[in-house]
Amino acid sequence: MRREETGVREQRAGDLPALLRAYHYGLIVGEPALAGLLAWRRRRGKEDPVRLPERTGRPGKPRPAGPLVWAHGASIGEALSLLGLVERLIRRGFTVLVTSGTRTSAELLARRLPRGALHQYVPLDAPRYLARFLDHWQPDLALVAESELWPNTILALHARGVPLILVNGRMSERSARGWARTPAVARALLSRVALCLAQSREEAERFARLGTPRVETGGNLKFDASPPPADPEALLQLQGVTQGRPVWLAASTHPGEEAAAASVHRALARQHPGLLTLVVPRHPDRGAEVAAQAAATGLRVGRRATGGQPHDKVDLYVADTVGELGLFYRLCPVVFVGGSLARHGGQNPIEPARLGAAILAGPHVRNFAQVYAALERAGGARIVRDGQELTAAVDALLGDPEQGRAMARAGAAAIEAAGGATDRAMAALEPFICQLIIAGRFAS
Repeated sequence: MRREETGVREQRAGDLPALLRAYHYGLIVGEPALAGLLAWRRRRGKEDPVRLPERTGRPGKPRPAGPLVWAHGASIGEALSLLGLVERLIRRGFTVLVTSGTRTSAELLARRLPRGALHQYVPLDAPRYLARFLDHWQPDLALVAESELWPNTILALHARGVPLILVNGRMSERSARGWARTPAVARALLSRVALCLAQSREEAERFARLGTPRVETGGNLKFDASPPPADPEALLQLQGVTQGRPVWLAASTHPGEEAAAASVHRALARQHPGLLTLVVPRHPDRGAEVAAQAAATGLRVGRRATGGQPHDKVDLYVADTVGELGLFYRLCPVVFVGGSLARHGGQNPIEPARLGAAILAGPHVRNFAQVYAALERAGGARIVRDGQELTAAVDALLGDPEQGRAMARAGAAAIEAAGGATDRAMAALEPFICQLIIAGRFAS
């Protein structure tokens, strides 16, 4: 980093609340510990060894000429929610650098990013790592999805005069109470956010109360997201293999939920001859574990990662591959969305609802509370309290396909009606784009 830029940053850090100063300088002194953390994560398969330098800010690609937007989503859901904005920004003349922090999100984005966008792993929130990253990429705007508010990243962008826009902003009441315990820290960080587009009016009020100077209600970008793709030939093949069988899907499951799915299958196999249960674990590397647990209960199990097929000798099929969830959403009329019986907060129900599935979920859906509220009001989703209620719900929907189709139609209509967040976000970004045009960064 250039000496004068370092000086600006250090001076601003010196004016921060004591807790933020401790964090800022602690990650300068503690950089060797971060290197150890990355090495540990690499050994556990959580980091891509080939691209590990990106996590320390070392670029894996050259910077394209012209204006560039940095768009960050922490994991799969957040990153994919940005794709609509990415496409619009590319049409406006930007290159878009999309960053995320997980290997699975990187694999999916490699398939789904449009021409004019590129992916890098986000650097850890250490000043020297961020300096390398920003020196190389020199973004003109920074977009961060939902609640990824890393202190040193906010400080570094502000010191360089790069507007930071929080899109799809999420602030639960619980998170707001946590921020409120350190009000000086909250103000110091959130006051450096140029614009916050919150998902709801309630969340907008929380951001404003904590010191964010400009907050608007933008809605949820995930309502606008295109459904995940599916290979047509693979879909036809699976439809042929499973034809005539009652089939349901437990999607994006977490530990404990696969056991619930296996219990559902055992309970319903006699009432629904030929029943096929599909399980897509949230983390595909758990496929072998999930398959072994189901086999131990006496079920006949197949695994997609090892080439297995859901033929008529398979009771429970583990789809432990990356990027094929759209395939199974299209195959199944009934979908249980995971992370909701487990106390994880729920996974995204929008994609299966958009693709015509009746949605079931457990009670722990705080991450998508507004989405589930809209689906429930419309009659497109049903919340179950435990495995016993899940069994009853799957039984009812498999036994009455018209009921499932009615739920699916209602859910898809609710998702369609809630769209428009991408249009609102682009309208809110227009003044920032105009400033870049005026500054001569690119022609309109």
